[in-house]
Amino acid sequence: MGSNLKIAVIGLGYVGLPLARLFATKYAVVGFDINHSRVASLKSGIDSTLEISDVDLRKVLLEKPSDAVGLYCSSVLEDISDCNYYVVTVPTPVDKNNRPDLTPLYKSSEAVGTVLKKGDIVIYESTVYPGVTEEECVPVLERVSGLQFNVDFFVGYSPERINPGDKAHTVDKILKVTSGSTPEIGQKVNELYLSVITAGTHLAPTIRVAEAAKVIENSQRDINIAFVNELAKIFNLMNIDTKAVLEAAGTKWNFLPFKPGLVGGHCIGVDPYYLAQKAQELGYHPEIILAGRRLNDSMGEYVASQIVKLMIKKGISVNGASLLMLGITFKENCPDVRNTKIVDVIASLTDYGITVTIYDPLANSAEVEHEYNLETSNEISGHKFDAVVLGVAHKQFLDMDLSVLQNENSILYDVKGVLGDAVDGRL
Repeated sequence: MGSNLKIAVIGLGYVGLPLARLFATKYAVVGFDINHSRVASLKSGIDSTLEISDVDLRKVLLEKPSDAVGLYCSSVLEDISDCNYYVVTVPTPVDKNNRPDLTPLYKSSEAVGTVLKKGDIVIYESTVYPGVTEEECVPVLERVSGLQFNVDFFVGYSPERINPGDKAHTVDKILKVTSGSTPEIGQKVNELYLSVITAGTHLAPTIRVAEAAKVIENSQRDINIAFVNELAKIFNLMNIDTKAVLEAAGTKWNFLPFKPGLVGGHCIGVDPYYLAQKAQELGYHPEIILAGRRLNDSMGEYVASQIVKLMIKKGISVNGASLLMLGITFKENCPDVRNTKIVDVIASLTDYGITVTIYDPLANSAEVEHEYNLETSNEISGHKFDAVVLGVAHKQFLDMDLSVLQNENSILYDVKGVLGDAVDGRL
């Protein structure tokens, strides 16, 4: 790669920051984010997402804009004007009707378009349906910059594969799919990632192939989890331990080891809607994809109903009962609360008249209140509850003595299936 290479990473969240830090071990990098408080925190060497340790972050941080190897974080668009690679890592959510919301992509493309120069390459990492990069983002870049696609500037697509909270499968250790708007640009994009990704790369023949590959990765997981969630419902009716069944079936060499659970977050619970939306635009109604989504989206209410049944069997008066929900993030050992399905469980329990106390040492209380209008508790010691529910398997919870939080007649419910047999019920 050329010595004058300078990379801008647009969006410094769970995807952008780890990538920016990795690139900054070898190149001059500017991390850009419109969230001023996020940038200020990163400049002080603190990553609130817990993806990058303070030590690793501070090793690459630069105090001012520079062409030197390292990472400079900024909210000033002008600071990325001298870059020649622009990597867009903004989120691609769905709206309240589960329709893809491309607003962050449009806005980031407009921002990049204002600083785009001849010869620059824009690489998108956000999960999209096939065609978004060239049909939605490129026209924005052309309109704002006044430059011509594949003549003056070029694009690539390299889908993110970040697994939040996973300290084993970090960005450099996950094989990266790459692509470019021309064969030559594909090679350039591939070389850029190959220079920092130790796990290697896979150069896809086209951008649309790379986009499609990404969107089916999580759709496949969603469908498989929906299958075992349905099994859990069936085996519950038959009074059979689902965990024991899966362990027995798992002794076959090609049985896929999926577990039942709540499917939230910004990937598995969202990406299938992107593929479904595009299919419907083309006149095809996807049956399996949407059936999996419906089943997984129903699990919060199902879990709540199972908890209530257990309480009734123990003679606990449901209306007015006290319940402790351990965890509200969308997955274990991660502070991310985006699209967490624990809130569905809480909403259903509240409908039954149960008073729910939420405790999660990793979640940001202000963010939980802003996103879901829910209050979290900072202290639970000394309190006892009619029901204790392990909603998220944070390490802190697994190390706790949960019996001290229970009344003599209370129930312990394990959503994640990690507490062993000393529970009254589990999914």
